[in-house]
Amino acid sequence: MRKATKSPDEMTFLEHLEDLRKRLFYSFIAIIVATVIAWFFHEKLYEILSHPVTQFLPEGEKLAFTTLTAPFMVYIKVSFLTSIFISSPFIFLQLWYFIAPGLYRKEKKYVVPFVLFTSFFFTLGALFGYFIAFPFACGFFLRMGKEFQPVITVDQFFSLALRILLGIAIVFELPTLVFFLSRMGIITSRWMIKNFKYAVLVVFIVAAIITPSPDVINQSILAVPMLALYGLGILIAFIFGKKRKKKEKSREEDLAG
Repeated sequence: MRKATKSPDEMTFLEHLEDLRKRLFYSFIAIIVATVIAWFFHEKLYEILSHPVTQFLPEGEKLAFTTLTAPFMVYIKVSFLTSIFISSPFIFLQLWYFIAPGLYRKEKKYVVPFVLFTSFFFTLGALFGYFIAFPFACGFFLRMGKEFQPVITVDQFFSLALRILLGIAIVFELPTLVFFLSRMGIITSRWMIKNFKYAVLVVFIVAAIITPSPDVINQSILAVPMLALYGLGILIAFIFGKKRKKKEKSREEDLAG
């Protein structure tokens, strides 16, 4: 049975650090176990992960490697990347346990929705990156270099795949983040609307970082869904921020009465 967590006021700084260390350790163990499991399927996983770029190569042509250990390291990295998505529900659960002491008792009941929605949006972002953003970026770069002989190394390929898939997966957590920030009263829908112009700027900066392409079209492939997520965040902040205000007003009336 899990021990009752202390409130933030009761926990010392060292206890916060110890709790963080414990959550990181549990997450690390989960990733290692998932990596070992994924390793048994590393060739198939690599085939799936490399499809967005190999589909644009001439038939029979493969990615290259320049060092003897490169294939082994790429298989390890592919297994590791896969393990992050496999173990993501457990990792998000550990994140919840870390932040739970700072929540009200009624807010702690959101543990299941938190894990479900963070896992859902994380996976949804990765799928969007794999099926739309990653192939689009690969096609753009290969079309730009059609006058040359492509020699794409597995290291370069994985760096791009990691940046796009993991980057977009993290970005897609915005609705969940907005939900909790609005429940805590840190942000409101009005504040998000007021700062929309700054959000647009940040969105295109993030899109430029994740998708390393000077092409506005490629960046827009990622920026448009991000802006849509921001719009969804405004709606979430409006609905759940309003509920919070009603509860606070009701609590004040009960105290006054």
